[in-house]
Amino acid sequence: MTPDGLVQLPMASSHRGALSPACTQCAEGRKMVLFVTGLCRFRCFYCPVSPTRNQLDVVYANERRVLADADLLDEARAIGAAGTGITGGDPLGVIDRVEHYVRLLKGEFGPSHHIHLYTHEPNPEKLQRLARAGLDEFRLHIPHYLWGPLAGAGGAYRAVLEEAPSWGLRRGVEIPVLPEKEAELRRLLRTLEEIGVDFVNLNELEFSETNESNLFERGYRTDPANGWGVRGSRAVAERLVRDLRLRVPVHYCSSRFKDGVQLRQRLLRRAERTAPPFARTTADGTVVLGIVEAGRQRDLGRWAHRVAAQLQVRPGRYRLDPAGRRLEVDAVRLRRFAGRLRAPAFEVERYPTADALEVERAPLNAAARSRLGVGGGGT
Repeated sequence: MTPDGLVQLPMASSHRGALSPACTQCAEGRKMVLFVTGLCRFRCFYCPVSPTRNQLDVVYANERRVLADADLLDEARAIGAAGTGITGGDPLGVIDRVEHYVRLLKGEFGPSHHIHLYTHEPNPEKLQRLARAGLDEFRLHIPHYLWGPLAGAGGAYRAVLEEAPSWGLRRGVEIPVLPEKEAELRRLLRTLEEIGVDFVNLNELEFSETNESNLFERGYRTDPANGWGVRGSRAVAERLVRDLRLRVPVHYCSSRFKDGVQLRQRLLRRAERTAPPFARTTADGTVVLGIVEAGRQRDLGRWAHRVAAQLQVRPGRYRLDPAGRRLEVDAVRLRRFAGRLRAPAFEVERYPTADALEVERAPLNAAARSRLGVGGGGT
């Protein structure tokens, strides 16, 4: 912390004033992301939601598709979640679903399980309903064309922010930093200080697969020194956090912080709880292990037993993945013995997430090299 109270965080993030409890949990990887719907009537031109979710009514807990309550609870346990952030789309568009999940999570993990929600919709009735269900905090996304004194069309946002404390809710504002809107953003921050909101989060505007054409059409460009961040967004946010000495806590969250700190910490926590004991966890939170593909084998159990014998590994030092039709084992041992196998063998690096997304795959024997990872018969 600098003498004037400015706190510098990794990856160019910073804040002045206390972080929201939810932000602290996110930075520690202890917050589950509950995506309750991709539907949203606001359709912001900068929306970064992926094509597999954008304007689709689907539910995900982190990377896991939620088809039943058990999927949600299993994912929370897999990362040792201390809280949940509910997002979308706009969650208030599926209020019954959100209320059910708030009650479910509070009932399963207790009142200390911190739940916050993002929304564009300044709807006092819905927010009061969720407060009664156990919601702890909400974050309003105020449309950029209303930034300023929140009068006239912005009055509904002001009213919700002013009334929320009487409902027992912490309330904040979370918005992306549009670099050409610095003057309007300064006026909005002064308004939010006047209202006395609990915090303001400023997110770096960034390019994504779904918004890049819209951003390019409006003249936005990437920042060569800042990954997928929009040029100018970081500089404006840093000026606001540094120069405006507001009583309201203001936090700038960079796109690199979300990936390099928040996501990484969550991956490390999930790997610690779900990766097999023979896997190696990297500093980035991915796991490295060896796999042998079963191909068309009918009796997977018997096949796995034969392969384990060839690899000279005892029970507990390998794992059969029936859904993936493969045996998982220590990568170092597999490299040593892969030449004995007729089935394709690989060393893989993957995320410890429910979708087990692979980062890299290296063939370890002739079968793997010749068949490019397509399993074949035999051992």
